[in-house]
Amino acid sequence: MSEHHDEKPHLPPPSLWPVGFAIGIACVLVGLVVSWPVAGVGAALTLVFGFLWVRDVSRDMTRPVAEPIAPPAGEEPGEDAEDDGVYAYPRSVFLELSTLGLGAAIGGLVTLPVLGFAVLPSFTNQHVPEADLGPVDNFPEGQFVVASYLETPALGEVSRRTVFVRNNGFLGDVPSFTILYSRCVHLGCPVQPNGPPIGEATRFKSVKLTPVQPASFGCPCHGGQYDTEGRRIAGPPVRSMDRQEFSIKHGNLVLGERFSVGNIQGDGKNAKMTAYAAATPGVHVDGIEAWLYPIEVPQ
Repeated sequence: MSEHHDEKPHLPPPSLWPVGFAIGIACVLVGLVVSWPVAGVGAALTLVFGFLWVRDVSRDMTRPVAEPIAPPAGEEPGEDAEDDGVYAYPRSVFLELSTLGLGAAIGGLVTLPVLGFAVLPSFTNQHVPEADLGPVDNFPEGQFVVASYLETPALGEVSRRTVFVRNNGFLGDVPSFTILYSRCVHLGCPVQPNGPPIGEATRFKSVKLTPVQPASFGCPCHGGQYDTEGRRIAGPPVRSMDRQEFSIKHGNLVLGERFSVGNIQGDGKNAKMTAYAAATPGVHVDGIEAWLYPIEVPQ
């Protein structure tokens, strides 16, 4: 007589690895939009929890779940019978691994094109083209000039930008300019010089240059006020006015990349500050607020 045992099929215990894997994928997708460090953390979580999940699922594949098949009746087992035994593995493990692999392949085929067309353009073509403002002689030392120029001439007037330029003279043998971007760092409204023009406007190609004598700069929208170094002195702005890099090429003043600054020490050519990547209005770039403020979305 044969004995029958009520045996339940082996099922893997509940696991948190799939949950961690899903959180990692979500962090990667969110990080691609808001922040590279977040994407890096998500990738690390995905790799760690994915490895643990696969190891858990494939654990049964590394050990036999049945005894070797006995030889037919009347035959003696050979010397290599133990090595020639046939082992059985649960079908559920094979199906689970196949499903995971197929799902990963389909997910990659569906996700990669979406990321390429929808997300990648947000991180490309962010370079601001150089703008030639004309001869340095058009910017008298110690005087502010409002320079209105086309950032991308091929786009026409829609790309017109304004900066406030002051020639600070020389710092040693190096020319020094203070170049303030005219957008308020509160909500991006146009900042105006608090002072009258002091001469006729001149032109260099598509650039319009107007000399002014401002006591400060102000935003007419919400009352933000800045001094002549671009430091916030009143109102809701969260940092100093953004600035632009510059170079002197063939005797002309050429604008470069825009950057953000926080606290500014000193004035004119003696001003000292820390440059940060260009941040959107309303975002802190230094101090404890920069750690407490929500993650910035790229422009």
